[in-house]
Amino acid sequence: MINITLPDESIKSFEDPPSGLDIAKSISEGFARNCVAYEIGGEVYDLNTKINNNAAIRLITTRDEEARDIMRHSAAHVMAEAVCRIYKDAKLTIGPIVEDGFYYDIDMEPVSEDAFPEIEAEIKKIIKAKIPFERFEVSKAEALDFFKDEPYKLEMISELEDGNISLYKQGGFTDLCRGPHVPHSGYIKAVKLMKVSGAYWRADQTKEQLQRIYGTAFFDKKELKEYLHFLEEARKRNHRKIGAALDLFSFHDEAAGMPFFHPKGMALWNLLIEYWRYEHKKAGYVETKTPVMLNWKLWEKSGHWENYRENMYTSVIDDDGYAIKPMNCPGGMLLYGEKSHSYKEFPMRVGEIGLVHRHELSGVLSGLFRVRAFHQDDAHIFMMPDQIEGEILGVLKLVERIYSTFGLGFHLELSTRPEKSIGSDEQWETATNGLISALDSYGMDYVINEGDGAFYGPKIDIHIKDALKRTWQCGTIQLDMSLPERFDLTYVGKDNEKHRPVMIHRVVYGSIERFLGILIEHFEGKFPLWLSPVQVVLLPINDELIPYADEVRESLEDSGIRSEVDGRTESLKKKVRDAQLNRIPLILTIGEKEKTAGTFSVRTLDGKVRFGLSKEDFLKQVNIHINERKLNWDIFDD
Repeated sequence: MINITLPDESIKSFEDPPSGLDIAKSISEGFARNCVAYEIGGEVYDLNTKINNNAAIRLITTRDEEARDIMRHSAAHVMAEAVCRIYKDAKLTIGPIVEDGFYYDIDMEPVSEDAFPEIEAEIKKIIKAKIPFERFEVSKAEALDFFKDEPYKLEMISELEDGNISLYKQGGFTDLCRGPHVPHSGYIKAVKLMKVSGAYWRADQTKEQLQRIYGTAFFDKKELKEYLHFLEEARKRNHRKIGAALDLFSFHDEAAGMPFFHPKGMALWNLLIEYWRYEHKKAGYVETKTPVMLNWKLWEKSGHWENYRENMYTSVIDDDGYAIKPMNCPGGMLLYGEKSHSYKEFPMRVGEIGLVHRHELSGVLSGLFRVRAFHQDDAHIFMMPDQIEGEILGVLKLVERIYSTFGLGFHLELSTRPEKSIGSDEQWETATNGLISALDSYGMDYVINEGDGAFYGPKIDIHIKDALKRTWQCGTIQLDMSLPERFDLTYVGKDNEKHRPVMIHRVVYGSIERFLGILIEHFEGKFPLWLSPVQVVLLPINDELIPYADEVRESLEDSGIRSEVDGRTESLKKKVRDAQLNRIPLILTIGEKEKTAGTFSVRTLDGKVRFGLSKEDFLKQVNIHINERKLNWDIFDD
């Protein structure tokens, strides 16, 4: 008799060793149809694998996140089989899952997306046939013989230790794989090939170039349709495309990965900084500035030289080594050490909008999202141990206030000690417990990421959610007891003795460049009125009215409203259309009637038009909307 314990603590008993499918069917046939695999003690198995001993089991259904990964790995096998059916000389390498899909690297003739319909048609045949995925094991020698005509598989097998090797068979196609897989190909309801690119075998440019075919798969066609719609929306919001259209920023080969900001981009940049300074001053922060380049001995002292050197730009000055800062922290340590401090000064909240440089590989550079030069809205908070919880709560509330201003939600993740770190076990335990206590007090659910902390301390990562419900890691709160010790930072306590301060590293925007890119896509370039680089465009209906439009623009500028005049010799209809394409929130039409009456005809970006607004009413309502940093377009009273 074999007893199987289910998650609800109920027990199912079987005379013979049951498979996961047997257990699922014992619950109900309908439930079994939605099962993909099962898990025992953290290990996931194929649904058809037998269980020979008593066990606690969790059945994985199509509703579970890991089920999608299992299905997509199976889809990679199906795609590989389809490719091999069409391209007889194709040689397979590896086919892992990735975020939102899978890929397979294949040594074959170059293909383009034009080949996708033929491959997808073959994939559909395999799916329709509901071919079972069958796992079997062979010895290493048998595996080498089985794949004797597959050079890449042979290379991978030869590197494995002696012992049994698992293979998966689906009809006439067999692949080297650990599994698990869905029971049969029919579980893969919707597949779409996405793109193809070149890739070197084992990322080595001296080795063969392969064709990397990317795809995605879902348990139903509706999900695929929604995903493709999401991708189309994301393409429309691409910050690089919108940034170019709105004349915000550009990139140049002369400084690869380092953005150039145009006047309108700088206007947007300065608004972000002004708002940051407003909130931080209110929260009790002071602002400092430290040099961009510092002696290598400082970086050795901080631990960066040992732990981060490969990402740092270095130079030699007066026969001594220097490095451009990848982080602001060490400079902040030097500033703190300038003079002695008392517990009465704590908590000491010190901010810096510092320019940092990190050597990122050219292949990972991605617009404003991944750059080599960027600004961090860094801050260091020095405190006593009993102030940890209160200060972290203060940062979380500041983060909540700032993100909500942009209409961004967020969730929290706690990352613990990584394998490569500095500091004692006791320091790490104290720091980690401090973060946990603050998170519990804050009251928001959070995820724990084991081993993903900074090398100098545990951290809380803050992931924002944009208008497309994508998540981005921006803010972070890192509790550090190591750097204060390395730099011998102290304060005089109530007992008149010297003590070591506790320090928080934290950012809210993170990389300001990256945050700006996120905002461009979040708002699709249609920034709220307070954040728009140009808030008002004036459209004189003829050349004779341009001087008057210029006078109005000057008066708006004097009132703090960013304005410009479109004096081109174009039709009014085209000017309105261009202003809308440029995402300018307020379009003022200037005709003889408006000039004579001293009123404005205003079209807002949401398509509403209001006539006969007096200048006083216009300025009053616009300034209220700007000063309150409102997100909506209800600017004027109806």
